[in-house]
Amino acid sequence: MIETARLRLRPWAACDRTAFDSLFNTRLMMAHLGGIRSLEKMAAMFERRLHDQEHYGHCYWAAELRDTGELVGSCGIRIAHDYGAHAAVAGMPEIGWRVSEKHWGKGYAREAAEASIAWGWANLDASAIGAWTTQPNSRSWGLMERLGMTRRADLDFHHYGYPSEDPTGAMIVYLLDRPR
Repeated sequence: MIETARLRLRPWAACDRTAFDSLFNTRLMMAHLGGIRSLEKMAAMFERRLHDQEHYGHCYWAAELRDTGELVGSCGIRIAHDYGAHAAVAGMPEIGWRVSEKHWGKGYAREAAEASIAWGWANLDASAIGAWTTQPNSRSWGLMERLGMTRRADLDFHHYGYPSEDPTGAMIVYLLDRPR
């Protein structure tokens, strides 16, 4: 568990399943991620969080308010193992975040991301941490830049889960090199 001034990052639990869907499977949250997902796809996404935690010891953790325990989103580092072997980012530590629209503009994503990056440098033997999103998702890549990440067009890839003509699958990549 990681604690910040306002947040607690913790592994997901089975009892979080309903909240997971209601936080993330909304029109606005999924606008740059292919739209609303089926219940089966949301279940698979939740299971990936549980699998990553069990297999690697970390994942995109549940992010909750320290004072109330209210779930506000997700943030953490996972190992990029499901983008296809062709992706240059395969096997890389990947930081990711999602904050429910009710909590946008409060700085929770940055607070959680900074804590996750600090955890990554302390616990992972990696030379860099990556993050990726779609070009239209300016909120996400804007945060990547504010975190000090550098755009790496040479690592861009097309997510195998989307048809090649679907722009939702076109991932732009940013990296943060380990501090010396």
